[in-house]
Amino acid sequence: MWQILRQIARTGIVTEPAPSSAAGEATTIQSIHQALLDILGQALTIRQVDAGSCNGCELEIHALGNPYYNIEGLGIKFVASPRHADMLLVTGPVSRHMEEALRRTYVATPEPRLVVAVGDCGCTGGIFGESYASCGRVANVIPVDVTVPGCPPPPIEILRGILSAVRRTKSARS
Repeated sequence: MWQILRQIARTGIVTEPAPSSAAGEATTIQSIHQALLDILGQALTIRQVDAGSCNGCELEIHALGNPYYNIEGLGIKFVASPRHADMLLVTGPVSRHMEEALRRTYVATPEPRLVVAVGDCGCTGGIFGESYASCGRVANVIPVDVTVPGCPPPPIEILRGILSAVRRTKSARS
């Protein structure tokens, strides 16, 4: 026991320091929140679909729910059924096994539906591309409104992509 305590005392704190640009990013997040509320005026529901990703993008999407980004605080919620969704958030290259499921999810989502492809794999097929096991990018299977590149993209970029898709819909309705 004493050996462990001595080792802890010798090693000290080994975590990385907090990001220095936290104040600038916090104001960016607040401005995105306000823009979403101004455009929507109501809640936005998202169905997230993993079409064959490595789960890197899913980790970043889950980070949107933490207190720092607080996506639910501005009325954006993730739902389990595409029938209750306004937007599909699709990650990964579409595997052949997920191709039909993704099409059915798209058809089950009520109009006007939005589709956001997240990550390099969802945008371009990434390192997997098109093959016997992969259809490649999401746009090869269903229409995509906005792409969010990155491997994986940071949560703030995913939030910007959602805002961009909502703005396109708002301008199309006007």
